[in-house]
Amino acid sequence: MEYIWILVAFLCGFIARQLTMPPLVGFLLAGFGMNAAGIEPLTNLQTLADLGITLMLFTIGLKLDVRALLRTEVWATSIAHSGIWFVLVAALVPVPAWLGIAQVYDVSWQTAGLVAFALSFSSTVCVIKMLEDASELKVRHGKLAVGILIIQDIIAVLFLVASTGKIPSPWAFALLGLWLIRPVIYQLMSRAGHGELLPLMGFFLALGGAELFQLVHIKGDLGALMFGILLAPHAKSAELYKSLMGFKDLFLIGFFLSIGFTALPTLDMVPVTLGLLLLLLVKFALFFFLFVALGLPGRTAYLTSLGLANYSEFGLIVAHLGVEEGWLSNDWLVIIALAMSLSFIISSFLYRKAHHIYAVQRDLINRFERKGAHNGVKLPQKIDILILGMGRVGKGAYQTLSQDFGGAVCGVESDSDRVTYLQAKGLNVIAGDSDDMEFWQQAAKRNIRLVMLALPSQTEMRSTLEMMQLSGYQGRVAAVARYEDEREELLALGVDVAFNYYSEVGSGFAAESRHLLEPQT
Repeated sequence: MEYIWILVAFLCGFIARQLTMPPLVGFLLAGFGMNAAGIEPLTNLQTLADLGITLMLFTIGLKLDVRALLRTEVWATSIAHSGIWFVLVAALVPVPAWLGIAQVYDVSWQTAGLVAFALSFSSTVCVIKMLEDASELKVRHGKLAVGILIIQDIIAVLFLVASTGKIPSPWAFALLGLWLIRPVIYQLMSRAGHGELLPLMGFFLALGGAELFQLVHIKGDLGALMFGILLAPHAKSAELYKSLMGFKDLFLIGFFLSIGFTALPTLDMVPVTLGLLLLLLVKFALFFFLFVALGLPGRTAYLTSLGLANYSEFGLIVAHLGVEEGWLSNDWLVIIALAMSLSFIISSFLYRKAHHIYAVQRDLINRFERKGAHNGVKLPQKIDILILGMGRVGKGAYQTLSQDFGGAVCGVESDSDRVTYLQAKGLNVIAGDSDDMEFWQQAAKRNIRLVMLALPSQTEMRSTLEMMQLSGYQGRVAAVARYEDEREELLALGVDVAFNYYSEVGSGFAAESRHLLEPQT
């Protein structure tokens, strides 16, 4: 039976990928398909799903700057959006029953309020997965989206405390002492090495944090997040993050499969579900206009809003609690599960096209900006070589080329904190997004002879190359690939030279060592 699960999940994920859709879409459909076929869920499926979410929140913490939560556009937008959404949607939910479209459903004001609250959250799992796939967790709109998701998680915890009556234990105040043991955890991390002990330590801290918070009657996922934040400043946090990525993605498959086993929809649920999906436009618009009202550029407001325009897995928790307490009928649990699943599919598809949509509709999107909000990247006047992505590979290329070309070499990095760090080291680096159409329109007007793509993901490479072509850039392009099929794809997309990092690093190593064979004088 376990093999059938793996087989169906793989086939659906594989088909989704061949259709240029995220594999998570296939996993969602696999869950609903197996449920409809009468296949019983695995006994440990929910355990795998919970483990995936715990690891995901832990890895979010590893990348999180707590100061981001204190920014006005994060907390003010979160609170304002939740309040406006609740009032608006609570008023709209009973409308189908009044019109006679869905009379079979109980739509009291209590039901309407609970449904509105359940749908007010955006999916942490879906949004983080989209941002990771696009390598946009560290860009401005990625940081903004993550900050809002965390504020929403805090609101969720407060709701669970209020609705279940589980007041945190007085011992919860002792959790403040975690900061005192941080030096001990840092020592353990430093001595764990770079092998199998490092990811094992990640599991130990993520699960340990969740268990510790549950002991004092606080949602365990919040504990995993806090332990991740605790470790974020450590020098090995990025290495720990990478070592856990494969495990997290594997366990999250259990989460997406488990959604399909929530319940099966019926035909008379379709009109209400479609109505809830139309409300995603309202969610997007609310976020967008709140962002621009707070002075954010149109592009940042648009990308963040598009990423957050989905329904959260927390909606299922709220609905399930409502059914148990008698506040909600079981039909609404099925409808919310179906709307959430379809919102994942829609959101994943649209976000993959987000930069292309902006490139085509940027005048329409930016017309809503406040005056002075549109502060695009300004390239230096005299540059011959542009290096996109200043990680280890990009930085190494910059240091080598700057020896011969000096100030004619410029690095571009999306992580503003890393830009500040590199600038302090004396490097000619600017902050910018590689898939920003306006950036490439500016670059196309300069006499840039070579662009080097040292970006972390193939998805970002594709998007960047598309923006370069749309802007009319005529120079040469070099890129770094991790695998041979990715190298061939980049060449097919118009890259002049694609360097396979793993296969060709040996050649570079040999070239650097060749002089050691020369006779000593």
